[in-house]
Amino acid sequence: MKLAPLRGDRGYLPLEDHGLIGDGTTAALVGRDGAVVWLCAPRFDAPPVFCRILDAARGGAFTLSPDIVVASGQRYIEDTGILVTEMQSPTGLLRVTDALTLRSGADLSEDAPAGRAELLRLAEVVEGSVDVRIDVAPYGGAEVSQERGGLRFRCKARPDLELWLASSHELTGPTRTVRLGAGERLHAELFLRSPHWRRAAPPERRLEATVDAWRRWASGIQYDGPARSLVRRSAITLKLLDHFESGAMVAAPTSSLPEVIGGGRNWDYRYAWIRDAAFSVHALRRIGLAAEAWGFLGWALDAVDRDGRPKVLYDLDGELPPPERICDELEGYRGSRPVRWGNAAADQKQHDVFGEIIDCAYQWASRGGEIRPVLWSRLVPLLEGAASEWRQPDHGIWEVRSEGRPFTYSAALCQVALDRGWRLAERHGLPADVGGLRRQAEEIRRTILEEAWDPRVGAITAALGGGPLDASALALPLRRVIPAEHPRMVATTEAIATGLRAGDGLLYRYRPGEYDDGVATSDEGAFLLCSFWLVDNLVGQGRLDEALSLYRDLCARASPLGLLPEQIEPATGAFVGNFPQAFSHVGLIASGVSLARALGPGWREQERG
Repeated sequence: MKLAPLRGDRGYLPLEDHGLIGDGTTAALVGRDGAVVWLCAPRFDAPPVFCRILDAARGGAFTLSPDIVVASGQRYIEDTGILVTEMQSPTGLLRVTDALTLRSGADLSEDAPAGRAELLRLAEVVEGSVDVRIDVAPYGGAEVSQERGGLRFRCKARPDLELWLASSHELTGPTRTVRLGAGERLHAELFLRSPHWRRAAPPERRLEATVDAWRRWASGIQYDGPARSLVRRSAITLKLLDHFESGAMVAAPTSSLPEVIGGGRNWDYRYAWIRDAAFSVHALRRIGLAAEAWGFLGWALDAVDRDGRPKVLYDLDGELPPPERICDELEGYRGSRPVRWGNAAADQKQHDVFGEIIDCAYQWASRGGEIRPVLWSRLVPLLEGAASEWRQPDHGIWEVRSEGRPFTYSAALCQVALDRGWRLAERHGLPADVGGLRRQAEEIRRTILEEAWDPRVGAITAALGGGPLDASALALPLRRVIPAEHPRMVATTEAIATGLRAGDGLLYRYRPGEYDDGVATSDEGAFLLCSFWLVDNLVGQGRLDEALSLYRDLCARASPLGLLPEQIEPATGAFVGNFPQAFSHVGLIASGVSLARALGPGWREQERG
């Protein structure tokens, strides 16, 4: 593990200096300084217990570190969601192992709770001696009392929430410094529900059980292509964003991390987008992890059943999230206001949801899943919605907050719905007008080629009728709407690679100055997923050397832990946007699979050698 000095800005570490841990119910960010700066309880979409990443002075954190950190580094225990942080002090080296622990024998492929609702932190002095500081400061403050051999925290900002802290060393308050010598250990455990440390197994045994659960799940990953270790880490990262019990997957574990420092493009991503989750399960299925696809499909259909039409996003229970509101108490990451809770996109119309769900069902069936009449009856209304709404304006994949348009990507996913629909009906003998669905799918495909094509731009553009460049057009071959080698798709690829270039292989999703998205601030970072889409198009056009070179450049942008943000700041390479972002890890997996298939096993053997 390479140790490096900390780089702070007004009390904020760079986003890339954080690791993610989770238990299928919630997740936490742990900085290279030993501080847990983000944790929501009891689950992803609940209010935060610690959110120092959104306010260095008032957000609160759980710190376990040397009094003085000279340098530090982080790594994961291989094939797990368990994080190790090593921190060098002037007098010694401290190693902290962090886990949101899992039940002994937990099967992470099941739709069942696996977490113990406890944050376990194990500290050991590797060399020298270290003054180890323990500091627990929940957001909004807390009343602290000694109870049952530990500390009880009654959170002032969360009257419904009580936390308990236990330690191997006696705690008389939320802050203490303990001097440890070489080989000496300390553990501190934060319980997010009723405490059970008196009857719990020793911490080391609980850590071993958590390692075992992760590795059993990771043993199902089937991938042997470029960036193998990063693809495996991306799969684990997506699993860390999975709500095991319900099958929902959050787009990111965080809220309001800015797309540009000081800007207003700060959104709450702690919810399950139909689109993002569908992309995630499709990527996981391609590397052998099919159980998540069925879990998502069941969750999505249950959510749709509540009101008959798919919404854009839901909370983990399949209900609408709370209304979007601005939190005036927090200054935002590095002063980037506003901080938002909730997401107003829940009230939008986005027609791509029809195709996302039906394509997931199609993928499930292609791997042996049975489309029974009851399931088909729940898919038919989605086919009808796609057939009737594909030309109507909506708010698109980028969720514009301006007037809707007939976006190309939305129409394309309606084509996906109808195309997969007739194929399912024909292959499984399901009741449907197969010929009619097929003709409608072809009509949409033809319309996109004709009406979204803008000869002045030389590309398939953002909307039917033409418009500015939009990198989401690169997704059309991935969804098998238009082949990558089609002349107009080749031209579109070149136009986007040139017109939306952000430098060094990065792409903007669009240029806000040319694209009315209803958000006052114009700047944003380069959107990583779009560059992975470019890789896929290059592969589809037979430009394998270019595709592999770009893929390697993108993989090199991952943090030392193998984590990716939503966006990259082109001028500095810094991470911006919510972190880690499911979309970016989906792109890394999907492009790796595409390259591996195109390059063949002989190349993989040469690369390993």
